Amino acid sequence: MDAKTFPVSRTDAEWRALLTPEQYQVMRQHGTERPGSCALLHEHRAGTFQCVGCDEKLFAATLKFESGTGWPSFNDPLPGAVETTEDRSFGMVRTEVHCATCGSHLGHVFPDGPPPTGLRYCINGVALKFQPD
Repeated sequence: MDAKTFPVSRTDAEWRALLTPEQYQVMRQHGTERPGSCALLHEHRAGTFQCVGCDEKLFAATLKFESGTGWPSFNDPLPGAVETTEDRSFGMVRTEVHCATCGSHLGHVFPDGPPPTGLRYCINGVALKFQPD
């Protein structure tokens, strides 16, 4: 992912200054927050979830659902908001989700979500901020 140029680009020092240590570990080093630790896990107001790294609107609150996994889960992103890549870490094949604007790691998408998409975008809450309507 680092080889691609994104519309919002920062140096490592700039990312470290912008993000908390936990956000940096998740968003720039492809980490995962502890399940159940995110304040946005139970956010149910109308609004939009945005990328902490660049303010890009990523997910509509109407597409958020309770997956029971410990991370905010969504049926679908907003059009053009995220991109995916194959992730072969930890001895398995998964589909990584990252912000299409700044390239920050957000989480993974799985084919076990509810209708209508059947997808579960399992997103690290520290990579998100919520903007109520």
